[in-house]
Amino acid sequence: MRAFEGFLKGVDLGGWISQCGKNYNEEHYNTFITKEDIDLIASWGADHVRLPVDYNVVQTETGEFIESGFRHIDDCISWCEANNLKIVLDLHKTCGYVFDDESYCSFFTDRRLQDMFISLWLEFTRRYGNNDNIAFELLNEVTDPSTAEPWNKIAAETIAEIRKVNKSKKIVIGGIFNSSIYGLTLLDKPADENIVFTFHCYSPLIFTHQNAPWVAKMPKGYKTTYPLSVEQTAKDSHEVFGNDFDDEFVGLTGTMSSAYFKKMFQTAVDVAEKYNVPLYCGEYGVIDRADRTSTLNWYKDIHAALDELNIARSAWTYKQMDFGIVDALNDDIRDGIIANL
Repeated sequence: MRAFEGFLKGVDLGGWISQCGKNYNEEHYNTFITKEDIDLIASWGADHVRLPVDYNVVQTETGEFIESGFRHIDDCISWCEANNLKIVLDLHKTCGYVFDDESYCSFFTDRRLQDMFISLWLEFTRRYGNNDNIAFELLNEVTDPSTAEPWNKIAAETIAEIRKVNKSKKIVIGGIFNSSIYGLTLLDKPADENIVFTFHCYSPLIFTHQNAPWVAKMPKGYKTTYPLSVEQTAKDSHEVFGNDFDDEFVGLTGTMSSAYFKKMFQTAVDVAEKYNVPLYCGEYGVIDRADRTSTLNWYKDIHAALDELNIARSAWTYKQMDFGIVDALNDDIRDGIIANL
């Protein structure tokens, strides 16, 4: 497994020019993230940021490009260059698909929307392809398992079009079930040596997303801590989610620890070693509804596993979005969180 050189430890910039809710406007774009935020991330010892971008910031529904939207990407590039930070440019939403709306998924069957997607990536390539400090992440969190095959085909076509313009750009791609580790096993063989495989980790979900109103089956007001015993965590997870995550705990006993993450990540490592591709955990984090001591315990364990397996990563997320590292509730544990980003 090759290393994702220059992208070992990063922080996501969620909520800035993606997932803006009612705030898709210049006032929000100009104030949510500024150069001072990038300066702070650099001071933490990070080597990159992951920059989620929703298509509608830079592209209309009929495919025209929005120059003012690209300006905010350009600003981020400038601020990062001043701090020797690299960028993973992540298309978080494309026309016809976003990870958190099951009704908005016509992208996978609509040729016009796929052409818009390819056109946008060619525009990104035209603008940023020659900047070696920027990697491209094609699409955030493909969800439905039925889209695994069409996603492989769309990704392959998009990569082929990018390669007509730029042969060496690092291109990041993840699989189904919200960039799950299992999804990596369904990805096609990498097109070339400049492909990076990505996954996300919010496990155990019963802890990292406790009391999250958007998670199906999650009981309102649910609270838990970390670490509990493997047996108790598995029991709690099964009671809420049924069989969905039972496999995560098989073969483990005693108190939850970095061994849990190492076991889980091994499948991703096996896939990466099979194809000799770099591996990138593009999101991981704990909801702000969890108690802070448990949150720090979780970060210490996942960081230990990521370090041992030499997996590049980016923590979700810098600010707000229910997971913000700089949010005031983390004042007492922030130093511990960023110690091994």
